[in-house]
This record gives sequence, structure tokens and C-alpha cells, in this order.
Amino acid sequence: MTLELNYLRALIEYRLDIYFNPESEISEPKIPPINKWSIEIPDDLKKLELNTDEKAVLLLALVPHIDSGFLDSVIQTKLQSTGDFPQLGGVRGKNFRGFLPTGETALFLVGGINFEERKECYKLFDTDHFFSKSQLLWLDDAPNNEPKMSGKLVLSQDYVDLFLFGKKSKPNFSMKFPAQVIETSMEWEDLVLSEETNQQIQELKTWITHGNTLLRDWGMSKKMKPGYRVLFHGPPGTGKTLTANLLGKYTGKEVYKIDLSMVVSKFIGETEKNLANLLAKAEKTENILFFDEADALFGKRTNVRDAHDKYANQEVSYLLQRIEGYKGLVILSSNLKSNIDDAFVRRFQSIIHFPLPKLAERFLIWQKAFPKAIKLEKDVDMLQLAQKYDLSGAEIINIVQYACLCTLGKNNKTIHLHDIVNGIQREYQKGGRIMR
Repeated sequence: MTLELNYLRALIEYRLDIYFNPESEISEPKIPPINKWSIEIPDDLKKLELNTDEKAVLLLALVPHIDSGFLDSVIQTKLQSTGDFPQLGGVRGKNFRGFLPTGETALFLVGGINFEERKECYKLFDTDHFFSKSQLLWLDDAPNNEPKMSGKLVLSQDYVDLFLFGKKSKPNFSMKFPAQVIETSMEWEDLVLSEETNQQIQELKTWITHGNTLLRDWGMSKKMKPGYRVLFHGPPGTGKTLTANLLGKYTGKEVYKIDLSMVVSKFIGETEKNLANLLAKAEKTENILFFDEADALFGKRTNVRDAHDKYANQEVSYLLQRIEGYKGLVILSSNLKSNIDDAFVRRFQSIIHFPLPKLAERFLIWQKAFPKAIKLEKDVDMLQLAQKYDLSGAEIINIVQYACLCTLGKNNKTIHLHDIVNGIQREYQKGGRIMR
């Protein structure tokens, strides 16, 4: 058994022995130095220099995740002939059948029956204690009208992962976290944007890299709200999603694309609840949140005609407050800027337009799109294609894919102009346009 768990066992036994035999001269066990523990201790905790009580409560909250029978084995050894012992608190879970410590367990472990020491233990669960501020450890809500300390002792799963594996695990896609990590194998040089758009993206990269320095080291946290909110707007296929992907790739942040179908609910109050769950998990990582087709969630408020309109407007107001409090980068993507509620627009630090590519940009996209190892028919003039057809970047990629598949289907290694033109016609038809 590890040093820290040996200490926890000795501390529980000591408290029980002293309770049943107050005249005992047993000495309280000494906690081993934290740098000798076998579990991984994050740097932020090392810097805090936890006191003995804080370390003991931390171990108490962690031990069910390490050994489900640990607390039962210690307690039952000491209490096998004493019956129930309410001073220890503790509950059983729905699936977890071992002893789950509560606030009462922590009180007994830290303070025994000494009133003053137990009062000190209460402070560990104050909202201004770093346990709560860092969302490291807290007490679950107690049942109605029952003492606060009867709530379960909860250790953040992120910190459980850090202690056991040295890194946080990624949130799993679920109803509680309706977002998935999106990635790309493309590079910045593969993205073709207008000069103005590209300049604004560079400013955004600067914030991701230096935002914390601005807020903390330069002392701007009192004057500026945390996080950064940006609106990407423009026609489909102009590079909004790819830009979000690349921002994450080159700044070491993960990009979580929100599944709005799982966030937005027709039931009153459910949308706010879903978003609150999402942000509560996401803000521990400060990664990038990407709301594609954000109109569904952040659309304009309506004139109040009935109760449903009233709640819909309250929903938008709530979303505004929650997004403003997020400490990382939030990207909203929309085809039309005018679809987004003005209250959100005013609070964006940046609004970036992704226009359809102009001639020079279309020509560059055509050049980059074809496989380098494959030949083009002599009749293929990419400048002429760029001049004649007004297409988005995504449409050009679709056309190239179609032409390449046609070439492969013919067991050929040369891409022909007529296959490219057929691909263009397909894209025009998809958009309801007439090809001239």
C-alpha cells in the first residue's frame, strides 16, 4: 500500500481509537511529504502548499476512485462490535456499493469530536476556498432539510484523472456534453482567405497566444471580461470551419464543435440547462467552443406575443450571460450576420467576414486543390475556370473530388476538362443556379 493510503488508514484508526478510548495516549499519525506520494500531484496544487487537513480531505475524496473497499475494510475492522456509527457519516451509491464519504466523514477525520477543529474543517467547503474556486472538490447537495455536511464528498473527475494518470481525459460526447473534438490534416497554407479576413485571423491567433498575459501579467482582468467571443459570418464553403480547426491545431487548443440539435430543446428551461452543463465541463479546459450555424441558438429575440416568446427571449438573455463568462475562445458561425441577436453582436470582440473568394483567390484555390502527382489535360486552364465560374472554396474542392473519382473510375491518370465541367455543373445544380 502507498505511503499516502497508509497514512489515511492510520488517521481513521486513530480517530476511532480516540473516540472509543479518550484516555488513550496514541499519537496522531504524521502525513508523509506530498512529494513522496505515489499519485501525481498537479503543479498548481504543489504551489498552494496544502495544509494537513486539506491533504487529508483530498485523500478521503480520492480513495473510493482507487480502492472501492478501502474505507469499508478500515471501518469494519474497528466497528465490528459497535453497531452503527453515525459520526462517520457516509452513504452508498446507486451503482457503487462501497462507502462514499460525506462532509460528516471529513469532519470526523479532521476534527474528531473537537468543536473548534470541526469548525475549521467547515471552512474547507466555503465557496471562497480554493477547493471550490478551482472546482477541485466540493460537497454534493444534501437532501431537503438535512445538514449540509451530510452531502457526498465529490472530487472533480478532471483531478481524479490528473492524480491517477497525470493528465485530464477528454469529455465524452453525450447529452451532458453535446460536443465533439474536430480536427484537420490541412495546414494554414492550404487555407485561402482575403487579405482583410486573414489579418483579422492573425489578431485572433495573437489573443489565443497572449490573452492570459494581457489579463494577468498586465493587470487588465479588472477592466476586461474573461475569454474572447468572435463571429464568423459569410456564405457556406468559405473557410469558417477550417479556420476554427486550424486555430486550435496551431495554438495547442482542442476545438469542440457543439451539436446544437442536442442543446436546443422545445421544453422551457431545457436549453439553458443543456448549455450550462456543456459550459461547466468546457470551461475547465479553456479550449475553443465552435457553434456552427449558430442562428439556431443565438438568433434574434422576438416581440413578446405569448408566454413562449417570453421564455424564448429569456433563453437568449441567459445564453448571453453564460457565453460572456466563458474564459476561453467562443466562435459563433453563421451564414448571415443579420441573423444573430444584436445583444450578442455588441459583445463580440471581433466580427470576421468570410466572403466568397475573388478571382485571384479562386485561381489560387484551383491551383492548390488538384493532386500534385496527377496530370491535367492540356485543355484545363485554371485561370479561365477561376474567371468563368463564381465558386466557393468548398465547391471547388467538391468539383476536384468528383473529377478525380471520374479519372480513377476510368483507370486513367489524367484529369480531363469535361469531368471538371461536369463537376461544376453538379455544384451549380445543387445551389439552384444556372450554368452559363
